[in-house]
Amino acid sequence: MGSYAPPPSDFPAKSHDSLPTAVAPGAASTGGLAAASEGIPGEPVETRPAQRSWAYAPATYVLMGINCAVFVAMVISHVSFLAPTADQLHQWGATQPADVLYGGGWFRVVTAMFVHVGILHLATNMWCLWNLGLLGEPLLGPFGVFAAYILSGAAGNLLSIGVNMANHNESSVGAGASGAVFGLAGVLIVLLKSPRLPIPPKESSSLRRYVIYFAVINFVIGFGSARLHLGINIDNMAHLGGFLGGIIFALPLVPLLGSPRPLFQFRRRLAVGVLSGVLVLFGFYLSNVFPGPGWPAH
Repeated sequence: MGSYAPPPSDFPAKSHDSLPTAVAPGAASTGGLAAASEGIPGEPVETRPAQRSWAYAPATYVLMGINCAVFVAMVISHVSFLAPTADQLHQWGATQPADVLYGGGWFRVVTAMFVHVGILHLATNMWCLWNLGLLGEPLLGPFGVFAAYILSGAAGNLLSIGVNMANHNESSVGAGASGAVFGLAGVLIVLLKSPRLPIPPKESSSLRRYVIYFAVINFVIGFGSARLHLGINIDNMAHLGGFLGGIIFALPLVPLLGSPRPLFQFRRRLAVGVLSGVLVLFGFYLSNVFPGPGWPAH
């Protein structure tokens, strides 16, 4: 392994977030799925017992809790509440291509998705995670949401690292959950098309359109800001990688709702295995294409 230089303290940190647009109010947008998950297809959300609402999506709330806890710990440790420096983000687990590929910091591919560039970055990502998580958990189950978040977020971070290395941005620092959030969007776009869902097709189509609008609007914001040079550091490759990772994760799946549980569990294990294998191969590819500082070889 070659040596690496940590990013300078004034190096601009790149968040993975494009201030995502919310999909829809979480409770309202998931009414049909919530009712279906309780064996009452099509029942309006207002009739669902309120005391069950938080347990309805435990993985979503656990992921939100981890993200918020990390941010609180950062602030307690005197990291800026509004604008952390690149050095501070790196110390807390953000990605840096040189560190990941040459310094053995592969753990950052996962830890970076729990680190945020200020309170606004955290708030927008958690709002979108809440909406998509409440929509996705009846389809994926708690373990499925957690696996989709981690694996698609890792896919986004790896693609970002690869593109930054190709552009010789070895010292760029990336952080944020939005790659994983885009991954959940990719999963939902595939699963909400399933004919197995025990909800009216019109409702599932409406929910799917919300998720597609979310992805399209935020891709436009991200790539548009880069082309217009608005001075907003958005990691579009993390978004794209997370989205593609979510689609790969969803392809072997059947939704939990409307499918026999043994079939769903087998397909979910297959999805985890397939995407995990893709990520390992892609990481191996990156480590060979960019074998050390000073590439390409003369």
